[in-house]
Amino acid sequence: MKNVFYILLLFTQIFWAQDNFEAGNKLYRQDKFEEAVKAYENVLKTKKHSAELYFNLGNAYYKLNKTAPAIYNYEKALLLNPGYSEAKNNLQFAQNMTIDEIKPVQEVGFGKVIHDFTSSHTYDGWAKIAIGFSVIFLLFFIGYYFSAATMLKRIFFVGLFIALVGLIICVASAIAEKTRYENDKPAIIFADTIGVKNEPKENADDAFILHEGTKVQVIEVLDNWRKIQLADEKEGWITKEALKEIK
Repeated sequence: MKNVFYILLLFTQIFWAQDNFEAGNKLYRQDKFEEAVKAYENVLKTKKHSAELYFNLGNAYYKLNKTAPAIYNYEKALLLNPGYSEAKNNLQFAQNMTIDEIKPVQEVGFGKVIHDFTSSHTYDGWAKIAIGFSVIFLLFFIGYYFSAATMLKRIFFVGLFIALVGLIICVASAIAEKTRYENDKPAIIFADTIGVKNEPKENADDAFILHEGTKVQVIEVLDNWRKIQLADEKEGWITKEALKEIK
């Protein structure tokens, strides 16, 4: 009986979330952006997430000229769907509303080549390619094992070696991307203006000033304080209430 109750509760939440999502879309089309935001936020309260939901919520906040929430929700959409081109375009528009101009430090040399290569796919993508190479490796091994002709054995052996190298590269790339993803802790500044401190103390001197909508990396946590790093590698401390982490 208890299981039936949980199933009914689950279906009720799904239908309620869908109703709120459709209601939010309708309100957005009617230019009722405040009401649309409330409808979309109600969907999130049911723990239902999707790239489209965050994208629509970002659009509603953008129409209300709320820079930080718009950027945050576009980033959430891209976290779920990195190839979401519309979210990428709208994110750029929202970022044009920010005040802080931060020039990222450019990677150079061999490290950049490796990073560009491994980041061409997600760790899930690399894992799928690795499975493909595993299948190819198995097929070449079977061909090598059962082939009687010397020439065929050589061909299968070369294919076996190439598949093995491809498999190793894919596994290494997947591990690199998984590590990068776990170490990547982006956040958006939500405070209108915030002084970034040299130390995690209220009376510490300001290292620099940030404004809402700026994207930062959280690199350390200490009680109520967060140590952040900018794309230009400047670092400092702010309270956790001043930002919202994307992951």
